[in-house]
Amino acid sequence: MAKRPQLTGRAAILAVVVCAIAMSLAYPVREYISLRRSISELRAEKAKVEADKQALLARDRQSDDPNWIKKTVKERLHYCGPGEKCYVVMEPEQGREQTAVKQPATVPPWYETLWQSVEAVDEGTGRRAVTGKESVGQ
Repeated sequence: MAKRPQLTGRAAILAVVVCAIAMSLAYPVREYISLRRSISELRAEKAKVEADKQALLARDRQSDDPNWIKKTVKERLHYCGPGEKCYVVMEPEQGREQTAVKQPATVPPWYETLWQSVEAVDEGTGRRAVTGKESVGQ
């Protein structure tokens, strides 16, 4: 009796059809999953915007309160009401160097630093970089 082949023509055609169906469904399923993720991100963003909106509405309702307005004007603009005595407490004068706002040192762009290091090596004035594992004297 002759041994039957393991893979028949019908089985091969069936395998090709199943692979074709799986490949044709792969892209729509991927798009579906990405759209679901996008929808959940948009819902989270909407909830955040709604919370911001509610906070702004609460702040707007607070600004309708005349007592809040008076308190804010006194704090921010240093206004005094009629019949009130207001005092301004001055801090002791500090040195001019201390009162001046110190500007942070500006960091040059990376290409300028690179060019300066190339010029320093060319002139022989460059120094060895320290990586943290070795010291400068070694």
